[in-house]
Amino acid sequence: MSRRGLMEQDLSKLDVTTLHPLSPEVISRQATINIGTVGHVAHGKSTVVKAISGVQKQPKGGLKWVGTLDEWLIVGRKHCLLSLLWLAKLPRTVRFKNELERNITIKLGYANAKIYKCEDERCPRPMCYKAYGSGKEDSPLCDVPGFENCRMKLLRHVSFVDCPPLRPHSGGKGWGGNWGSSSFESIYQRQKIHLSEKGHDILMATMLNGAAIMDGALLLIAANESCPQPQTAEHLAAVEIMRLQHIIILQNKVDLIQENVAINQHEAIQKFIQGTVADGAPVVPISAQLKYNIDVVCEYIVKKIPIPERDFTSPPNMIVIRSFDVNKPGFEVDEIRGGVAGGSILRRMPWAIQSGFFVHFGWKNGHPNDVQRWCLKVNQFIEVRPGIVVKDENGNIKCTPIYSRIVSLYAEQNELQFAVPGGLIGVGTTMDPTLTRADRLVGQVLGEVGSLPDVFVELEVNFFLLRRLIGVRAKGTEKQGKVSKLTKGEILMLNIGSMSTGARVLAVRNDLAKLQLTSPVCTSRGEKIALSRRVEKHWRLIGWGQIQAGTTLDIPANPI
Repeated sequence: MSRRGLMEQDLSKLDVTTLHPLSPEVISRQATINIGTVGHVAHGKSTVVKAISGVQKQPKGGLKWVGTLDEWLIVGRKHCLLSLLWLAKLPRTVRFKNELERNITIKLGYANAKIYKCEDERCPRPMCYKAYGSGKEDSPLCDVPGFENCRMKLLRHVSFVDCPPLRPHSGGKGWGGNWGSSSFESIYQRQKIHLSEKGHDILMATMLNGAAIMDGALLLIAANESCPQPQTAEHLAAVEIMRLQHIIILQNKVDLIQENVAINQHEAIQKFIQGTVADGAPVVPISAQLKYNIDVVCEYIVKKIPIPERDFTSPPNMIVIRSFDVNKPGFEVDEIRGGVAGGSILRRMPWAIQSGFFVHFGWKNGHPNDVQRWCLKVNQFIEVRPGIVVKDENGNIKCTPIYSRIVSLYAEQNELQFAVPGGLIGVGTTMDPTLTRADRLVGQVLGEVGSLPDVFVELEVNFFLLRRLIGVRAKGTEKQGKVSKLTKGEILMLNIGSMSTGARVLAVRNDLAKLQLTSPVCTSRGEKIALSRRVEKHWRLIGWGQIQAGTTLDIPANPI
């Protein structure tokens, strides 16, 4: 597994009690922090990720912002913004057409980046910060003029959780089972996305799934459109539900507008985020297509989004957010490889303890189970739950966990001997690739045999509803519609971890609801879920809840 310039991993010398997210053998090969990109359709989420991860080439020449990080924290930030925008008289020939912007897409879990800083303190900010792909050596040379002989220090290894419109988990039978008009339609096409309102339904479900593993977020707002756009407000509400405290706002596409327009929109952004979880978050004007001010974004990521505390000593559980069959047509029998699952190692979302969420519910010392995040190793035996789900002759749901062995671990192109909590990883297994084909394992949980949570078919949740619908355009001065109470028999969409599934309301009493799931879910008591309702033929976020109890399935004994 040797790769030039990267720290080696040796299982024979592994001592998990000494590991931490910045350990050289960890950060060299695997991302240890997940940052989501959220915002309205075509505001540049994927383009920003490409710019930071080094996929796009930076045009020669152009502007470079020379302000300091402290200046950006000054209330108003008008002078810094003006100094940037007066320089932003960019040639129109470097613009990508709108059609090309919509064609850009990065699948969830496929964008890692390393962020470095020049070791010479005299190297000017923010140029001293630089981002490269995940395979870059640990100590590259600085490329700032006058400091070419200086080395750079690796500060962060980041996984970007981008949210393109993907089909939610369905088991190959449409969304949440065969419910007729409730089914989602996939509008994802190869290398092209046509974003309609139904496309937004899929985008929102995927965004909520991705939020389950986010440690921070980049909120994209296009400078050439009014603020807020419907899905900007909806995504910010979802981020607030997930209790993400570390947010950076990127005012993208500043090269397309005049300075007075940017100033006015900057004020609109400040008004929009007032009183929200993003209140006080830095607003950085950028052009993701031209890679301008990307080094400023890198500095903010390092200084404003801390790495959460990790526990590397407990049994590992991994939320599956992608799964694949990597075999090509025509492979011989002895060439066939097992299925691959992609995801992040964690059990409970990072907001749970860090944001004081449990204190809100009366658990002053944290949840009884606490936050647990762990480590996977090559050749380790694993279990996947719920696994294979079927119905017996009486219509009762049965699930059989999938048992397998890890044959390889990868973080993008970096081969691993062990994987720690934090970043997105790929797990090569010995399981039948048919089981992992086309994201069939999305929403399931992978981990050490016998250590996974229960599988639920009914949930009792303590829920909280939004006062008004978010993300729905109101006509004129008309207010957005109120969120009505839950009613017995209605159908909801739930996002639990990386699983999107349907649920029928069986009973409601005050702020407690009993829900019957269309697909069994491997989860834990105390987990937070997002609730969506079908409003005018589209799924809209209406609130959130916390699992209090439920009905579980009997899991067959391990046959191994």
